[in-house]
Amino acid sequence: MSTSTATIVAARTRLELKMFVRHREQMAVTFAMPVLLLVLLALIGGGTVDGTGVAESRVHAAGMIAVGIVSAGFQGLALAVAAERRDGTLKRLRGTPMPPVAYLLGKIAQVIVVSLVQVALLLVVGVIGLDLTLPHDPTRWLTFAWVFVLGVTVATLLGLAASGLMRKGANGALIILPFTALQFVSGVFVAPGGLPHGVQRFAAVFPLKWLTQGMRSVFLPDSFRAVEPAGSWELGRVALVLAAWGVVALVVWIRTFRWIENER
Repeated sequence: MSTSTATIVAARTRLELKMFVRHREQMAVTFAMPVLLLVLLALIGGGTVDGTGVAESRVHAAGMIAVGIVSAGFQGLALAVAAERRDGTLKRLRGTPMPPVAYLLGKIAQVIVVSLVQVALLLVVGVIGLDLTLPHDPTRWLTFAWVFVLGVTVATLLGLAASGLMRKGANGALIILPFTALQFVSGVFVAPGGLPHGVQRFAAVFPLKWLTQGMRSVFLPDSFRAVEPAGSWELGRVALVLAAWGVVALVVWIRTFRWIENER
């Protein structure tokens, strides 16, 4: 990347963050919803996962961290970019010297910052109120780093790809409903061992299941591996599936992205 392109990317990132902060309602929902769901799950639950001694609230905390990342990237960007296309923002950007890669990297950087803040909030709530223990092993934090970066990148690419598939007049429910449904089958609200095998196989097709599993490997004790579908964290498969979805999403985004409404 040339110096001039890097400068444009940095400027674009700052602008993306400023626009996010200006939309106070969106910012409130982005940060508050995962925290609220986590607290509600803790109030409703309160038991432990059979055979592990791990509190359900800790499982929920790891799951909501994954949900927060996907929410900021996939759901947030799909709706935001589609709106930018409808109101002519993308059309105006197309007429500037900004390279398309700067737009992509600016979006990824914005999601990284938002996701980091969101993860920090969830960890604070988890540690203070839900008996979540932060890992002391540096290798677990290394695992968190690559799972987080890969998850953010995949979620961002999926959001951009989904925005390209949304046609004029498309309802946001087309994005929100499938994402919400996946949360129920991906081990976010229910420990993976408590789901029917058919549901587990279905969820394994999608990245949320693997991102959630990667986060459990960071924040839950090794004893929890016994109730994972494969009896292990499967971190190699986590990386493989997330990377594969990233490639697919990138191809779809390249083929379907439109700067102008009804351009294709």
